Amino acid sequence: MAGIVEIRFPEDQQEGTEATVTRWLVAEGDDVAAHDPVVEIETDKVVIEVAAPEAGRIADIKIRQDEEANPGDVLCTLNTGVEPSAAPVTEGETDVETADSPAKAKATGGQSKHDQLSPAVRQRALQHDLDISDIAGSGRDGRITLQDVEALIADKEKQPKAEKPSTNISPPAVEGSETIETIAHDKMRKRIADKMVASLMHTAPHVTAVFEADLSAVLRHRAANKQSYASAGTPLTLTAYFVAAAVAAIHKVPRVNSRWFDDHLEIYHHVNMGIGTALGDQGLIVPVLHQVQNMGLRGIAAGLTDLVGRARDNKLKPADVRGGTFTISNHGVSGSLFATPIIINQPQSAILGVGKIEKRIKIKEVDGEDVMIVRPMCYVSLTIDHRVVDAYQTNAFLAELVSTLENWS
Repeated sequence: MAGIVEIRFPEDQQEGTEATVTRWLVAEGDDVAAHDPVVEIETDKVVIEVAAPEAGRIADIKIRQDEEANPGDVLCTLNTGVEPSAAPVTEGETDVETADSPAKAKATGGQSKHDQLSPAVRQRALQHDLDISDIAGSGRDGRITLQDVEALIADKEKQPKAEKPSTNISPPAVEGSETIETIAHDKMRKRIADKMVASLMHTAPHVTAVFEADLSAVLRHRAANKQSYASAGTPLTLTAYFVAAAVAAIHKVPRVNSRWFDDHLEIYHHVNMGIGTALGDQGLIVPVLHQVQNMGLRGIAAGLTDLVGRARDNKLKPADVRGGTFTISNHGVSGSLFATPIIINQPQSAILGVGKIEKRIKIKEVDGEDVMIVRPMCYVSLTIDHRVVDAYQTNAFLAELVSTLENWS
């Protein structure tokens, strides 16, 4: 039915973080088809495209680029009672719209399609060092889409890699020279910074306890089962064991799986496990594995493979980063023994840190005598919101976690 339709920021597309309109893909007066993306909104976790629900003409843009948007806000209005416009072609002109035409300038703000790359497209191209200047975009008005970039990546991976000549020649040092590289903060980095400062300095009193775990039993189990998991297409990572052990510890101490309010505490009986995932220089994201309490080790391993893979490929959906109740930061994968404090992912009440696994000499009593033995050890830490959890619960959680890992069978 013809009329004015409001295009809103969907209510279910954001949780606990600010969102900003980063790019309008249309201008007022532009015709769009049903399901055409019209605007990109960025949070510190994902980039969201909002599409037109039906065909029509963009009537009024309500929230401009770089302005904040909240769930339910009207982003723009769509007039569905108009026919698509067609510019008349005069003698001597072609019906092919050029990049310098008024209509094109209106739609793009005077920019080419390559100046309108979405943050997701820019990040993906940067990750793979792609030259996208010659891509014919398949999106509206020739806009380069993420699918176009993925196709280019697939073509690039099929091509044989040229060997680079090795050289041991270092560039000559220039005496007395100084260079400074300046990198502007992107929106994701700014929001990560704001959340970290707010969590540590303004919201929760952080306290960290550290235990040590012997992973001999876990490594034996992994060695015996790694091949069968891989044959089924599911890599068996050590993180899967820590997720399963954390669930066991949460059952022992449910308060760590909770959220603080000024007048009450919410303790969750389901466990939605956030997994801190580094994106290189692009920052950190925490995708969420939902309902982990109902999964066995195989289900956890499969879920982690899918979730972390999509996080690093920039393919997460808003639902993949919502609803976390507890988080694991496996900082040991990058070599650190322990980190403290690991900042709590608010509004959660605790975060588990896992350090690097290394062989260390331990003293064990055997037949009444102290014996030095070598064991694969790692430090595990629990950083808690001291408003919610005290030392007793913190130590009980870590004791259960370590016991689960050391007695794995």
